[in-house]
Amino acid sequence: MMVKAMSPELLTLVAERFKALADPARLRLLNAMRPGEQSVGELVEATELSQANVSKHLAQLHTLGFVKRRKEGLFVYYALADKEIFRLCDVMCGRIEAELKDRERVLRRAV
Repeated sequence: MMVKAMSPELLTLVAERFKALADPARLRLLNAMRPGEQSVGELVEATELSQANVSKHLAQLHTLGFVKRRKEGLFVYYALADKEIFRLCDVMCGRIEAELKDRERVLRRAV
């Protein structure tokens, strides 16, 4: 498999997106939208974050292209722009679970 070199500009854009995903509140918001479109109020309820925090994080996720929004009357609804984001999350979760199992195995042997 041939590996394509990434330009410094592209690496900066990738780093910005990973930085956005490094915040647990933003991951909670993305996870809450996994089943589909949600209103801001529904996201506040699902994540137990304040409305101000939800709005702040949604604005950043929208700016970076992770979510799309739709306004209907007084309500704003958010949805994932691309569910492929969960492939990245699933890979990372799988790696973490495997690492935890390995640690557990080592600890059991040590006791």
